[in-house]
Order: sequence, then structure tokens, then C-alpha cells
Amino acid sequence: MTFDCLSTPPLTPLPECKDREWARRAIGILQGDGRRSADTHLVKPVFKGLRGISIYLKDESTHPTGSLKHRLARSLFLYGICNGKISQGTTLVEASSGSTAVSEAYFAHLLDLPFIAVMPHSTSAQKVEAIERFGGKCHFVDKPSEVYTVAERLALETGGHYLDQFTYAERATDWRGNNNIAESIFDQMKSEEHPEPEWVVMSAGTGGTSATIGRFIRYRNLSTRLCVVDVEHSAFYASYMSGDRDVTCATPSRIEGVGRPRVEPSFVPGVIDHMIKIPDAASIAAMHVLSERLFRRVGGSTGTNFFGLCWIAAAMMKEGKQGSLVSLICDSGDRYAATYYNPDWLAKNGIDIAPYRGMLEDFIDRGEFTDLAVPV
Repeated sequence: MTFDCLSTPPLTPLPECKDREWARRAIGILQGDGRRSADTHLVKPVFKGLRGISIYLKDESTHPTGSLKHRLARSLFLYGICNGKISQGTTLVEASSGSTAVSEAYFAHLLDLPFIAVMPHSTSAQKVEAIERFGGKCHFVDKPSEVYTVAERLALETGGHYLDQFTYAERATDWRGNNNIAESIFDQMKSEEHPEPEWVVMSAGTGGTSATIGRFIRYRNLSTRLCVVDVEHSAFYASYMSGDRDVTCATPSRIEGVGRPRVEPSFVPGVIDHMIKIPDAASIAAMHVLSERLFRRVGGSTGTNFFGLCWIAAAMMKEGKQGSLVSLICDSGDRYAATYYNPDWLAKNGIDIAPYRGMLEDFIDRGEFTDLAVPV
């Protein structure tokens, strides 16, 4: 077909742009949720053994869907709508071990969109129930490494959109500010004794949150450093140490939301100042200890954060340094009643938390740190 570039097009009725009208309504709904849940508490537990060290925990479990992933899910929806990938009736698909899918199911419900979560059979029953309660569907796979290809296939078959948290987590959030989690932390720290933290400690997860925090620290020219904590059966630490992004791990992670079988695209090692890897027993022991001190249960990824934070605190105290340390409460421990808080599950999985539990209690109560040579 030949087009005359110089001809004037005939006057025709302008399009109704129904997709744009729907997008404006949808963004309004998402912005309303953002205003209602824009900030979360910065908790300051007091541990007598940590002389000269102030601990702060950003409590992301208070979001409407109960986890840090509420921020990510909202950002992914805004990113998809603003890029023209999500419109009225679009089927949304995600590869998720739980918390992200719960939050995405919530937003899909708000916007009346179909949602499918692709996840391993090992995902906790509480998370599956939460997804289904919001009207989402769960598609199970045998191996964690299968979630990516299956999610892509389902999105293609349904003519839908693959939200793909592991690729877009680091780019869907405005890392320069706009009330992201990093800006919120540093704003809340302004009136504290040590307003500029020595370290922020964050578990690896998708890599998106650590990327946001690390970039923000550099953008604001802060002296704060970022420590990322990885767990057993996860590819991030080996990749960080070797520089090889093709590292994989065949054994599934037992700490939901943290360990990954591959190096996710959202992982940005260049903004990380230090990285450690800890046993699952250390993560779970730290989760139990912190839960008792906060008088409420926290999840396994929070245990990973807390153990890494204590390790950094011990290193600072050994060097005679003082200052503040910040980490996150990622989600509630109520979702893990059948696993991490169940003695039978721990025994079945060969996880003995007693040595690490004793180590942490001695440290936070008396400042006595027993180096079990756990982090590498």
C-alpha cells in the first residue's frame, strides 16, 4: 500500500480512548493506596548488649498486604500501566514464591483484573490462601527454576502480561526518591542520635530493594554503606564474589522470598559494599529471637536481615565504633506457622537453631559475640 505523505487526512471522529480512561481510573486507585500506606514505622528495639549501637527496623509488615512486597507490587502495576502493557481485562501473571503474589493479587482485585501466580509446591499454605482470597489463581510447578518459563508461557497463552518482578523490580521503582523505601528510611532517621546510618542491611530477595537503597545512598552522596545478606541454596553470593551472572543453584532455598536459583536481572552488585552468606538455621534462629523481643512473629527473610545486622554490629563493636544500623521487617511470621515456627518441620529439614539462638541472645543481652564463623 502506498501513502501520500503530503495529503491532508480527512476529518473523522476522534477516538474515544477507552483504554486511556481506564488507565487514568486505575492509576488513581493505585495512587490512593499509595497515599494511605505511604509510610511505615521505624521501630527502635533496645538491646542492652549493643553498647553504642542503635538498631532500627523499618516495619514493612504493616502494609495492607502484610509485607515489603506491597511497595513492589504497586510499582509493577504502575510500570505496566504507564508502559501500555496493562489495560482493562488484561490477565496478569507472576512468578513468585508467595509474598509478591499476595500483594499483586490484592492490586489485581482492586482493578478487577485476572491474576495467576506461578509458584513451587513448597510455598506456604497461608500465602496460597491469601492469593486465592483476593481472587487470584495459583499454578504450581515442581522445581523453583521452572517458574520463569511457565509464567511466560501462561502470559502468552492468555494474551496477558507477565509482571516479572525479577526483571523489573530495580527499574519500576524511582530510586532517586518519590517516597521510595530508601528516602523514607533516611527521612525518619533525621532526628535520631546517629541520623546517617553506618550500614543498611538487606537480604538479597529479588535484588530490587537493595538496588534502590544502594542507588539512593550514592545519589544523595551519603557515607552509609550497604550490606546484602544471602542464604543457603542461593546464587547471589557466588555471583557477587566471582562476577559471574550465570551462576545457578539447583537446590531450592528454604527461606521464602530470599534465596534464588539464578542471579535475577534486578540484582545490581555494583551498589553493594559488602555481602555475606549465612546458614538457614541462622536465619530462622534470628527470626525466633527477634520475634520474642518484639512480642510478635516476623518471617524468615526478617531473620536473615537481623542476623546480618547483628554480625555487622559485632564487627563494629570489635573495632570500637559507634553508630546506627538499619534493616527491615519484611513480613509477618504468621504466614510461617506451619514451617519456621513448627518444631516438627525444623526437625524434618535437619535444622538446629539452638547454637545460633544462644549466640544471638548472648550478643544482644550481654554484648558477648561467639564467632561461629557463620558469614562468609
